[in-house]
Amino acid sequence: MLTSTDEASGFGMALYAVGDVQGHYDELRDLLEQVHFDARFDQLWLVGDLVNRGPRSLDVLRFVKSLGSSARVVLGNHDIHLLAVAAGVRRLRSKDTLQPVLDAPDASELLSWLERQPLAYADAEAGYAMVHAGIPPGWDLSHALELAREAERWLRTFGYADVAAPTSEEPLALDANLSAAQRARVIVNYFTRMRVCTLDGHLDLEFKGPAEEAPEGYLPWFAHPERKTRGVRLIFGHWAALQGRVRAENVYALDTGCSWGRELTLMRLGDDRRFGCECVNQRRANESE
Repeated sequence: MLTSTDEASGFGMALYAVGDVQGHYDELRDLLEQVHFDARFDQLWLVGDLVNRGPRSLDVLRFVKSLGSSARVVLGNHDIHLLAVAAGVRRLRSKDTLQPVLDAPDASELLSWLERQPLAYADAEAGYAMVHAGIPPGWDLSHALELAREAERWLRTFGYADVAAPTSEEPLALDANLSAAQRARVIVNYFTRMRVCTLDGHLDLEFKGPAEEAPEGYLPWFAHPERKTRGVRLIFGHWAALQGRVRAENVYALDTGCSWGRELTLMRLGDDRRFGCECVNQRRANESE
């Protein structure tokens, strides 16, 4: 099952980042075993989308929560979806695999932990930052973290009704005419749903294809030559169609399509070595639909 691009180099303190787990608990544990992950010394960064599509979202949440300060998590769009469903703002969709989380005896505790996770994370000492989807080209890292905290405060104060409820009029860029709730919604969309945008940050939330097929007038957020985070080593997930490959310096795409039956990918920070685990069971599930 394991398909490491290189052999793990033994024990010792290390930082790792893993792509969109999406309920694939067995694959996550296989990867951590492959690199001899030890929560007493090592740290695991998770790029969001801990839940949904895969079969064991509940186990993923319980395990990552149990890691305490040895885990660093940012929220992804599927995590936001779970929290919105739990809050009664959205309904479960046909392909969602979230009911075991909602029915669990410790659901309240797990959801409370999940909603406290940030939208963006940076570690100056490690020299990396992490988001689920991306950072608009016009924001530097300091501004991005400031806006992430703004949206997090909104979510924790007012909940998910304004930010995650279905709407026919989705705001697609920040501007001075937006209400505080609309600002929070756009900021959350940047961090959890963005793939392509214009230089001024106007979003296209419908596009999900390969980077080279971006709509006219739009580029992948990381491909804008004027991007202000070019000097930041930035880890992200969300965009499975990239298959972990980007043509941009200091940008690391870790969603390699585990929920589509491809791989779950782990990267060791520092030397950026990657390790993979095939998601065979998910491939079989997709083929049986």
